[in-house]
Amino acid sequence: MPIEMPRGLPFSVDTWSSSSKRKRHHFLTHAHKDHCSGIAAHCCFPIYSTLLTKSLLLLYYPQLDESLFVGIEVGESIVLNDPDGSFTVTAFDANHCPGAVMFLFEGKFGNILHTGDCRLTLECLQKLPQKYLGRKGRNPKCRLDYVFLDCTFGEVPLQFPSKHSALRQVINCIWRHPNAPVVYLTCDLLGQEEILVKVSETFGSKIFVDKVENQECHQVLSLVAPEILTQDQSSRFQLLDGFPKLCKRAQQIISEAQAEKRPEPLIVRPSAQWYACQETDLTVAERRKTERSDEAVKDQFGVWHVCYSMHSSRQELEWALELLAPRWVISTTPSCRAMELEYVKKHCFVSQMEPDDALWKLLDISVDRSSNPNSAEECQLRELRSSVEDRHSLPQDVGDSELELLDIANKGRGQLPPPVDKIPVTLFGRARLGFDFFSLSEEKAVVSMTKDLIDLATNEIEQKPAYSSKGDSEVHGENIIDNQKEVHCKKLSEINEEVDRKDSVENNEEDRCMIFEAKSNGLTDAKLGACRTISESRSETSRVYSDSLRKLYRSMNVPVPEPVSSLVELMQAYKRAKTHPSLCFSS
Repeated sequence: MPIEMPRGLPFSVDTWSSSSKRKRHHFLTHAHKDHCSGIAAHCCFPIYSTLLTKSLLLLYYPQLDESLFVGIEVGESIVLNDPDGSFTVTAFDANHCPGAVMFLFEGKFGNILHTGDCRLTLECLQKLPQKYLGRKGRNPKCRLDYVFLDCTFGEVPLQFPSKHSALRQVINCIWRHPNAPVVYLTCDLLGQEEILVKVSETFGSKIFVDKVENQECHQVLSLVAPEILTQDQSSRFQLLDGFPKLCKRAQQIISEAQAEKRPEPLIVRPSAQWYACQETDLTVAERRKTERSDEAVKDQFGVWHVCYSMHSSRQELEWALELLAPRWVISTTPSCRAMELEYVKKHCFVSQMEPDDALWKLLDISVDRSSNPNSAEECQLRELRSSVEDRHSLPQDVGDSELELLDIANKGRGQLPPPVDKIPVTLFGRARLGFDFFSLSEEKAVVSMTKDLIDLATNEIEQKPAYSSKGDSEVHGENIIDNQKEVHCKKLSEINEEVDRKDSVENNEEDRCMIFEAKSNGLTDAKLGACRTISESRSETSRVYSDSLRKLYRSMNVPVPEPVSSLVELMQAYKRAKTHPSLCFSS
């Protein structure tokens, strides 16, 4: 199912619901039913589509009024007036099925390419405006802000043959079985009629399509390729409905032929689903063939499979994105997220999240630029940045496309603010990213841990007496403890303030100074131990990598670095040599 367009856009594409009905303009990329679901209940003028798509849709939904549709053909541009500003829409061939198009929207909201369902090839992309196409090693003159991309096979590593190559595989498979009295072709889906036309032309025979059992398919073919149809049941080539339970039907057909001692019929299924989903258990030899996908493969049920795809492979998607170099990529197929694509991992993340960033426009969020960091506008911007990181703080009506944008933003950033300049690669993880890259939550955790240790040390001081004798010595001891507690808490308070504004190296130096001063003021070993506990705990905390930092390293395919032990010891020895000898905490 396609996804709803974000709230900041005045149009919907391939979605028909109460939410999309509130949009002022509606677009339909092609006539496959998963892109038309709900149109009978939620259709609204105007619906922009090609003439062939409209004709096919009226076959499926005869109750629709033809006056709802506005025609737009491949290569045609239309300027649409809208209260939020006029915008231009242009249709391009999607290389998917008859009547299928991609839509290019250009307006105040940015430059948006919605592919619908597509099979992106070089020929297909070269028909786009040249300003949106990059050259080798260079970005386009004008980058697309958003690409709503068909990622149906985005998670499948298999390389698909071209449509032309797959057609040759079908023809060759038939040539290799000259004794097959009947050839069943499971090509009942809109977009596979090209295979039927090629078979009919190659072998000079029409194809039998039962208009009773396959009424809808017969109607579609009557509109798209009527010249290949026949009602003669003796024709060698026949259409076989592939759904549901094709395997059982194939076994039944072959078993009947074997029982009657007739030559086995040939059953050909041109589809990439079998290769992508691995519906059956394959032998080692068969699996090697599926990995190449360059010839037909027979499964254990007797069906010959050919990898014919109307959708782009993962490799084709990556190649197309490198050529288009868009700022954002949103998958129109929620089952496969665009963030799994390598291009998205490398290039699509929030760079600075400025007030004029296109993301705010798409999410229908208005932010004004201000030079005052404490102004109300800047405070609002910081809150909006936080909302990008925290999906739970977003409104309830946020759509799938908006949530995916936020997921991509968070994953690309690793939930860390990105650098202004390129980060130098150094030995230590913290040196590589800098202290500013650590999240505020981690700093709060450090402060909270330090305060807990302060309370623990204070309680220990309160519980342990300074003198064990009676009388004046006991009173004198209580006074000393009170004075020392006051001094000690003051020192700890100062250190706690230092934690909030200094980095870990400065804090470690401050800790040693605090312990040295505390020892000079006459604190007992127990109190010094408490101070050391605070220092050591905070030092340990500073060396702990946050989850966000680890995710950032993993997203770059770089292992989380560990400090070299020999260098750490060398640095500690150097610091001890510079420090007063009394800083060595010997008992």
